[in-house]
Amino acid sequence: MNYLEFKEIRKKLNMKQADIAKSIGVGTRAVQYWEKGERKIPETTAYFVTNLLLKQQELNDDSASPVVFSDLKVMHVPLANQYAQAGYLSNFADEEYIESLPTIPFTDDVEHRGEYMCFEVKGDSMDNGSYESYLEGDIILCRNIRQDYWMSKLHYDKWDFVIVHKEKGILVKRIVNHDVERGIITLHSLNEYYEDFEIHLKDVAKLFNIISTRRKNNRR
Repeated sequence: MNYLEFKEIRKKLNMKQADIAKSIGVGTRAVQYWEKGERKIPETTAYFVTNLLLKQQELNDDSASPVVFSDLKVMHVPLANQYAQAGYLSNFADEEYIESLPTIPFTDDVEHRGEYMCFEVKGDSMDNGSYESYLEGDIILCRNIRQDYWMSKLHYDKWDFVIVHKEKGILVKRIVNHDVERGIITLHSLNEYYEDFEIHLKDVAKLFNIISTRRKNNRR
């Protein structure tokens, strides 16, 4: 969903930015960023507001037609769920293995360039009770960062990350520092009970930006 579609739905719902922000559980500033096109609209948000409009239409008109956006494209992305993550650690470079994984459909609010993977979140280290949290069971869409880009400073102020560590496994973290000369990154958990720690990039097999999160509708 792009910013124009989001804004159009908000107006059809007859809601102010503050109203729709409250219904989604985010700050008004987040909605302002989305409607200016300054930040990507999460897929979970897109599904929520679309379903909200459909329900309103059903109440007003039993013959309401579904919301359809033009030129909608779908990208099917391989999913390493909790049960498949051990296998992924051993076979991340095996194209046949990647092709054997189940896939998740994502609409065209993502760029189709690059290598994408989905991971299922494990544990509570990235749950601090805020809208930024990644809850256990969430599906996160990620874009691979090529290794030659690791040599320069990572854009850790814009993204959260999935780090495929050769020993520690698949980590969902926020990077708070990148020592380019030493090749060391500092990983931070949103949950305050987990301390920051450093890892060397030579021990990392894959590094991904988190692009969006898909969450079940019955969860915060």
